[in-house]
Amino acid sequence: MMLVVRAFAGFTFLFALVATAFFGAAGTPNDSRGWTTLAVFFGCAALMTVWLWFRDKALLERRVKAAPTAEPDVTQKIIQALTSVAFLSIFVTPGLDRRFSWSAVPPAVSLAGAVMIALGFVIIFFTFRENTFTAGTIEVEDGQHVIDSGPYAVVRHPMYAGALVMVAGLPLALGSWWGLIPAALIVPVLVWRLIDEEVFLKANLAGYGDYLGHVRYRLAPLIW
Repeated sequence: MMLVVRAFAGFTFLFALVATAFFGAAGTPNDSRGWTTLAVFFGCAALMTVWLWFRDKALLERRVKAAPTAEPDVTQKIIQALTSVAFLSIFVTPGLDRRFSWSAVPPAVSLAGAVMIALGFVIIFFTFRENTFTAGTIEVEDGQHVIDSGPYAVVRHPMYAGALVMVAGLPLALGSWWGLIPAALIVPVLVWRLIDEEVFLKANLAGYGDYLGHVRYRLAPLIW
């Protein structure tokens, strides 16, 4: 029961935070693209949370404790903090864009952005289904082993790949070209995180070095 409370509390806090960031910056709650984006984002997040509750409570527990303060490594604490600031900026910047009419994004592009958000969550879902050890912090648990099937057979970090698709879709769905700037800033921070994660796992997870040699690409097939 405590897990449900913590998951719901985290979900509610994040919703309040991003809604305040966007609508506060916009200066009005009357923005259909804003509400649509939040509905898609949190609708997908809610469905995934419910699925984890019924199918993998251990993974839900690992995801709930994700936060900069939960990271055992100082470097990852910094990375997580930077990621949090950049993520929040993805909502603040489009909000300011809405208030001052900096850019005009066609409805079709916003629709495509909403689809990208959903697609990002689908990729993350398949990652979670394949790997119960996809924790929100970088560490190795008892019984953890290398996963090289499903999306992990294509790229080393499918969850991050899905997150980048989702992040790229957010400012478009919110109707802001300028919002792509903070979205782009997440990329180098995420790359920093995954490279540091690979060093840690190679040193602490049996067989991960062989996996690095077997799966060449980190985020995007044929690219990197």
